[in-house]
Amino acid sequence: MVNVIIHGCGGKMGHVVAELVKNEPDCQVVAGIDPTTPALDFPVFPSCEACDVAGDVIIDFSTAKAVPALLAFSKAKKIPVVLCTTALSEETTALMQETSKEVAILKSANMSVGVNLLLDLVQRAAVILAESGFDIEIVEKHHNQKKDAPSGTALALAESMNEALGNQYHYVYDRSSVHEKRDPKEIGIASVRGGSIVGDHDVIFAGKDEVITFNHTAYSKAIFAKGALEAAKFLAGKEPGLYDMSDVVQL
Repeated sequence: MVNVIIHGCGGKMGHVVAELVKNEPDCQVVAGIDPTTPALDFPVFPSCEACDVAGDVIIDFSTAKAVPALLAFSKAKKIPVVLCTTALSEETTALMQETSKEVAILKSANMSVGVNLLLDLVQRAAVILAESGFDIEIVEKHHNQKKDAPSGTALALAESMNEALGNQYHYVYDRSSVHEKRDPKEIGIASVRGGSIVGDHDVIFAGKDEVITFNHTAYSKAIFAKGALEAAKFLAGKEPGLYDMSDVVQL
């Protein structure tokens, strides 16, 4: 039995994870951490420092500002963390990397199995198509409550392709102030915010007289919760280190 602590249990994703675990015979939620201390069917603590329940793994869907305290708690208690929060600062990212030397941490911009397959596919496509003169553009769409832009997934897609291309490309987020033709060595990233869009990502390879588009559409937050839960099962008991979803889905 994998004992799960949900960090950010009062948020939408925290609730989705808690509901999903109810149907998992080999997992159970033993505690939650959230400053709003919602009434749930497991004990909830207002902070990491207040949590005195032992767990095998922490699933985090919180906010960037809450992550440093979580990392300190994870390190002190030696509890692995599935870190799903995006838009981390450089300082927090460095702290995460340092903490992973003492406890297992799995970090992914997107917990969906489908998105992680997409990361692999566009990386391979970029190597072939960029050499043939194709331009690369990313369009990401999310609900009107999402605060960060571009999405962590859009950045992960760009970084995946750029890495495969020898990091020769730079990113352009806004063309409104640039009155010049497109640089062949750029990856354009556009963000759309509206309605209740869960998540939609297009990676567009535009060549002369032909366009190839890779798309991933999320219709429910459950796909992220399911991925996080699979990651938690994988991470429980693992040696210290920094892992990602490719270790879980073994692409």
